[in-house]
Order: sequence, then C-alpha cells, then structure tokens
Amino acid sequence: MPNINDVKCILIIGSTSGLGRDLALSILELPPSPPLDELVSSHGADGRLRAVKLDVTADRATLKATIDDIIKTYPDLDAVMFSSGVQYGSDFCKPETINLDDFLVEIHTNYTSVVTMITFFLPHLISLGESGRPTFLYTISSGLGMMPGPSVANYSATKAAIHSLSISLNVQLKEKNVRVVEILPPQGTTETLSKYWMSLTEFTKLTMAQLSTDAAQIPIGMAAHAYEKYEAGKLEAVDKSYELHKVTSHK
Repeated sequence: MPNINDVKCILIIGSTSGLGRDLALSILELPPSPPLDELVSSHGADGRLRAVKLDVTADRATLKATIDDIIKTYPDLDAVMFSSGVQYGSDFCKPETINLDDFLVEIHTNYTSVVTMITFFLPHLISLGESGRPTFLYTISSGLGMMPGPSVANYSATKAAIHSLSISLNVQLKEKNVRVVEILPPQGTTETLSKYWMSLTEFTKLTMAQLSTDAAQIPIGMAAHAYEKYEAGKLEAVDKSYELHKVTSHK
C-alpha cells in the first residue's frame, strides 16, 4: 500500500510553525532549527524545498487562483497536508463573552477552507491517480474531534467535522487512487500538545513512523486511547455501508 515514502512532491499548508513545520522538516529529513524562510534560503538550491504563500482565509476566487498557480508551478504535486488552524476558548455560561466573529473564523480556518482547498486540489490529484500514480491528502484533526473539550467547544466541533470528512473522503476517493490519511494529535494546538501531552519532537517521531505504513488513521498518544474506545472499526463499517449502498443504487 502506498505511503509517505512514495510521495514525490508534497505541499504542507500551515508549515511556518508547530506541527506542520516539524512534519515538513521531518519529511525533508532536516533538523528543526531555522525559520522556514531561512530554511528555504539555505536548502532551496537543489529544488527540494520551496515556500509558497497561501492564505486559507482568502475568498474563494483568490484561493482557487492561488491553488491553480501552485499546480501549474509544481505539476508533480502528488500530496497535500492541511495543518493550518486556530483555536479560541468559549464559556457558554457567560454568553455575553462569546465572540461570534472568532467562532466563524475558527470554523472557516479549521474546516470550510480545508473543504474548499481539497475541492480545488482534487481534479489534479485524481488525474494523477488515474494515470497510475498514487496521490495523497493528509488531514489533521485532533483527539478533541472524538472526545470534545468543553472549554474549546467550537474548536472541538471543527475537528470532529474534519474527522468525519476524512472518513468519507477515504471511502470515496480510494477508487480514484487518492489516499486520505488522517492524523489525530492528542489534543488542541501545538502549545497545549507540548505543555500537557508530549513534546513536539516525540509527536513528530511517532507520526512519521506511522506515515511510513499503510495506516489511514494515525491517532497519537492519548488520542489513540480515545480512538480505540470510540472509533476503532468505524472506517471499515462506513466503507462496507458505502459499497452496499452503491450496489443497491445500481440495481
């Protein structure tokens, strides 16, 4: 089964810091030290690492134009990882403190922009896949998408949406030779991950080990416990139901 070792060209969205940056560096097999622009300056001569500007909060037309330009510039692009995200706290016991603008930004950044970008990248990835070359979509949800954190209710909801979307895309796109792999960090953002759960270095090491396998879902640390308790077998059940529905629909 194809995995990260088969990727020829990957775009990691949200790689200026945190999980995305460390995963980018690990994929490139470089030590995580300089900022991304310095890294590109130091190691871009051989063409292995390039930086592109992509604003996930841009309007749909701008986002599509940017993605079209990326695909035109990098026609060998066969993998996209979605690592950008924001998190805001909320206390519904004090509804007057709820910032609905933050809620909408959180939903758009963490979920709807990802759906939009996937939709725009898919024609290219499907075309490559149908030519016999495996392609990849890497989503990053969270343990909070399986067991929500009440103090970050909206963030948890966006990650639950990514989790559900990843399962559906996995089932739908396998016939197009597009592999969907979901990474599930323990909880929350890079800062909370490092403070409460595990170092970013340890997370990256464990994640990279799993990315080199045929795993479609990669729960790390405490997220693995929640996965085994609440989610194990769901992907297979959804796949079976989907195939049965297709057979029934074609009768």
